[in-house]
Amino acid sequence: MALRIPTEDGALNAVDLEADFGADYRRLPWVLRILLENVSRRDPARLEATAAALRAWLDSGTSEAEIAFHPSRVLMHDTTCVPALVDIAAMRDAIAEAGGDPSGLSPVLPVDVSVDHSVAVDRYGGSDARSYNMRREMDRNSERYRLMKWATTALPGVKVHPPGTGIMHTINLEQLATVITIEERDGERWAVPDTLIGTDSHTPMINGIGVLAWGVGGLEAESVFFGFPVTLRIPDVVGVRLTGRLAPGVLSTDLALEVTHLLRHHGISGEFVEFFGDGVSTLTGGDRAVVANMAPEYGASTGYFPIDAQTIAYLRQTGRPESHCRFVETAARRIGLWFDPAAAPRYSRIVDLDLSAVDPLMAGPRRPQDKLPLRAAARALQEACGHAFGENGAAIPHGAIAIAAVTSCTNTSDRRLLAAAGLVARKAVKLGLRPPFWVKTSLAPGSPSAALFLERSGLLADLEAVGFGIVGNGCTTCIGNSGPLQPDMAAAIAEGTVAAALLSGNRNFPGRVHPSLQFGFLTSPPHVVALSLLGKFVPDPMDTEVARTAEGKVVRLCDLMPAGEEIDAMLRQYSDPADFKSAFREAAGNAAWHALSAPSAPTFPWDEASTYLRRPPFAVAGLPSRLGRYTAHPLLVLGDDMTTDHISPAGQIAAESHAGRHLVAAGDPANDLNVFAARRGNWRAMVHGLFDNRTAANLLCGGRPASTTVHAPTLQEAPLWEVAERYRAEGRSVVILAGERYGTGSSRDWAAKGVALLGVRAVIAASFERIHRTNLIGMGILPVVLDPRLRQALSAQDRIEIDATDIRPRCDVPLILHRASGETIAMTGRAAVETEQEVETLLAGGMIPQILARHLPGKAPERKTAARP
Repeated sequence: MALRIPTEDGALNAVDLEADFGADYRRLPWVLRILLENVSRRDPARLEATAAALRAWLDSGTSEAEIAFHPSRVLMHDTTCVPALVDIAAMRDAIAEAGGDPSGLSPVLPVDVSVDHSVAVDRYGGSDARSYNMRREMDRNSERYRLMKWATTALPGVKVHPPGTGIMHTINLEQLATVITIEERDGERWAVPDTLIGTDSHTPMINGIGVLAWGVGGLEAESVFFGFPVTLRIPDVVGVRLTGRLAPGVLSTDLALEVTHLLRHHGISGEFVEFFGDGVSTLTGGDRAVVANMAPEYGASTGYFPIDAQTIAYLRQTGRPESHCRFVETAARRIGLWFDPAAAPRYSRIVDLDLSAVDPLMAGPRRPQDKLPLRAAARALQEACGHAFGENGAAIPHGAIAIAAVTSCTNTSDRRLLAAAGLVARKAVKLGLRPPFWVKTSLAPGSPSAALFLERSGLLADLEAVGFGIVGNGCTTCIGNSGPLQPDMAAAIAEGTVAAALLSGNRNFPGRVHPSLQFGFLTSPPHVVALSLLGKFVPDPMDTEVARTAEGKVVRLCDLMPAGEEIDAMLRQYSDPADFKSAFREAAGNAAWHALSAPSAPTFPWDEASTYLRRPPFAVAGLPSRLGRYTAHPLLVLGDDMTTDHISPAGQIAAESHAGRHLVAAGDPANDLNVFAARRGNWRAMVHGLFDNRTAANLLCGGRPASTTVHAPTLQEAPLWEVAERYRAEGRSVVILAGERYGTGSSRDWAAKGVALLGVRAVIAASFERIHRTNLIGMGILPVVLDPRLRQALSAQDRIEIDATDIRPRCDVPLILHRASGETIAMTGRAAVETEQEVETLLAGGMIPQILARHLPGKAPERKTAARP
């Protein structure tokens, strides 16, 4: 049934949730109300069954029933977009070669692409750093950018936002998100919730302003492009009840790190998280976005904050028209999506957090969930190194801060945090303070509008004076594009000096920020600037003396931290909502981008000599299923917390690495091989880079790097891909075994694509992170959950018999371990498969063959291409 919603431009239809579900719909968490609305509007034939399943969910807080979700749009960034476009171009080739029309393979909904993951910090510390780094970005990446420009003409509905327009999540928050949007259907206009999926794990950042979205892998996004719904089990929803308010001096970053620690402690793994309680109303849209952004770090699919007055305030602050702000509030109230701080919906379980108990925090030195008080960072670093820091007699001490970066979508999208960082810089300038020479400093705001605010307030000059000039509008250091270290620092690390990174990012996994740095700490932007002035991690840094006034008064680091009133006064005086549109419009006019030539034919012209773009061997129809009954050799045996960074690196490609040697042999310059993230269109380079992370240890080889493994029949050690090729030539099956939280981190489909190219039929792990699990299934690889004790004392000559002939969601998978000694051990795993759609994907041999089956000659697409609204 439909409601009528009055607006200034006439009445709109909207789904009547109470009529569809009953008065109990207000007991549903807000995220489940949005999923119910989506089914009612997009798939009414399933409404009755879905409503019944949700009523049952209210009784138990959990469900095995499946639900089909049709997002209204897709959001991607360049390093997930390029491999997806390579897949699509290859699929179009397959269709054309079969005598079909390749142009029939086109997206059925709008797709926005940002170019934010490529810019690197080659130059820093000067006012020309941003323009220099942007030029280098275009020089390095023009070939794959031409592929992206080809997509804007060959694939209707694809829109690319050029380099410099900001980070995808910031673009989403400031430019794309409507919260409630208008959809035309059958000649009528409907008010509907704005929903999307994104190919970055931090897509939930938009949950901070009431838009339901979550991250998926590139393969799942490709299926949505072409008409498949996102099929999921009705999720468990964990309610985080917020009470009180943040104390003075506590910032949104501190809250995000507290929530990350708290929810990991409570074992969150793939559930939807929703925030409720009267403490929610005390948080701004910027605060909420920072907390929502960290959803993958706390193990959740979402970190949802319902629509309320703070949402509307955020829309006004970012320049949305007043008429739209009124429309969003009216529609959200009428549809039943407006937040009530007194409401207590039914949740699968509840976690309580008193905001007033949160303190200023850091996290590290290896994982974002490992929170620390600021005074404990030095001790944590010493414990991680295994020794105390004594004097090393060198100019650069142990415990040095090698990189200090205000960066990432997490914190630079909240203007309050940037203002706080600028005020710390202003006080440092007045005292004549600067970071030591060895600290590489950088500022990379998520939005180009940040520069206007910082310039107008004079804070940019202060930040530049202490080395934090703007180096670009992109992910930069947070994604591993940190560029070279200061030369003396690099030399000191090579000689054994212990150093770490300090950033306002969301991940600090070993080697992620820079391959030479195995330790990193996350903290708020003002603390990054303040601690960089010390240049090293020291006990109780905030109480450390940093200067004396002319009168002899001691100034401690804590004295540089601004009060909340100072920050708010700066924002009131110098913020301008018009900045967001004007800065984005200017950045979108990127002349170098618009000057790039690109092909426009329905199929993409591959260059066989390219080291960036190559037609992949898996983008073909009719691939055999990897299921069945077989006996396999262990290709790799891995430990806990094997992240997608370990599996398929994103950072700088070293010339001496396996991938580096491959690229140099192909003719690329050894001194500028770019980053792995830029090579994801070249399957050969990516296969050579698999597991090439020195902290990824292969237990089959006594803990040596996982880029090397053992060929069981000969017991010879060789590079991973060479051993995999030998097994393939011999007709032998292989599997990978791992520990807890396998595949945590970025939504990197190459961590599954690469493993598939190694011939892996199953990954057996103690637990999987959600997005990587779906990526494995998208490549036809069966994920199996099994007690981690299987890995104990496993040798290359042991074999594992797997019966995967009858796979169903969450079914048992019989396994038999055949020891080299002749001993056999029977055990039972569980298929980490959640839906019947995932079973169909496995049976089809993967997502790409499944898509192609619909579009090859004789198969008509189920839906026609939809124009961008």
